[in-house]
Amino acid sequence: MNAKTNNSESIEVLTPDIKNDPAHELALSVLEGLSKKPKNLPSRLFYDDKGSELFKKIMELEEYYPTRCEAEILDQYSGKIAGYLTGEDVNIVELGCGDGTKTIKILNGFLKNQNKITFVPLDISRAAVDFLLGNLKKEYGKIPFSVQGLVAEYFQGLTWLTDNASQRNLVIFLGSNIGNFNRPTALRFLRHLWHSLNPNDLVLIGFDLKKDLDILYDAYNDKDGVTKEFNFNVLDRINQLLGGEFKRENFQHQGLYNIQTGAMESYLISQKDHTVNIEEVGKSFHFEAWEPIHMEYSYKYLKSDIENLAGDTGFEILENFTDKNGYFIDSLWKVIK
Repeated sequence: MNAKTNNSESIEVLTPDIKNDPAHELALSVLEGLSKKPKNLPSRLFYDDKGSELFKKIMELEEYYPTRCEAEILDQYSGKIAGYLTGEDVNIVELGCGDGTKTIKILNGFLKNQNKITFVPLDISRAAVDFLLGNLKKEYGKIPFSVQGLVAEYFQGLTWLTDNASQRNLVIFLGSNIGNFNRPTALRFLRHLWHSLNPNDLVLIGFDLKKDLDILYDAYNDKDGVTKEFNFNVLDRINQLLGGEFKRENFQHQGLYNIQTGAMESYLISQKDHTVNIEEVGKSFHFEAWEPIHMEYSYKYLKSDIENLAGDTGFEILENFTDKNGYFIDSLWKVIK
């Protein structure tokens, strides 16, 4: 890895010596996804710069309850979470960089607990890491702990960290991001996470619970159309980067709850029989009227589902923290090896 250090003595951002071709990776994902039956596009395509801004707007929507529920949990329990590591030096590792609002709640809990902490934001995007660090500076002025940003894939960064640090790790994976994986993929992800960590390291994972279907439907079909725009932005991105010829008016957005899988599922549904050429992929894709493109899963959980995921992947649940309505859980796990 190469170290790139900004003006603060307590902050550094490390980047691996890996060259990526984002347009090529995008083209491969689009070719694979649109060649399937049913067609799908991977949810990671949502998060270009515009997509990230749209998701921030989604998190502020009246209908989108997960952000408020998790903020409530962290306001109430961040000190208790820190109490599991009293007296220890700790790496607090965030998988995927948000705006820092929820992260700061956790960091403050550890500061009050007088832990010596190193905060490690881990994201494949250097811009996302830098944005989060900028928000930390706004919050604290002079940041009262060490920061070591890692620009890498999750498991590449975690493996490097556990090989190069002696203190315990607390990995935080918030916002129900685990819900984007179906059960086999979630098991693979969590087992890979287990493999990347040391014995007795801790993990804090956000899980969105099953609840009234009207609440779920409204959260994924907001009246302001921000979620709709979030989905259509993927088509715009394909047009801009790959020479695609998608026309928005030929598709309709819909979020639906699948009672069989227990997931909210987002679709863009073709409104007519038509063909879309994508120049950089070198292929045209035919859509029949009412044919869907599956865009995203957002799985919802029972407490028993959380227990099974932990037990099946090598973790022990230390405690579940929930909001007053019982809509959301942040679950604290320990690595057992």
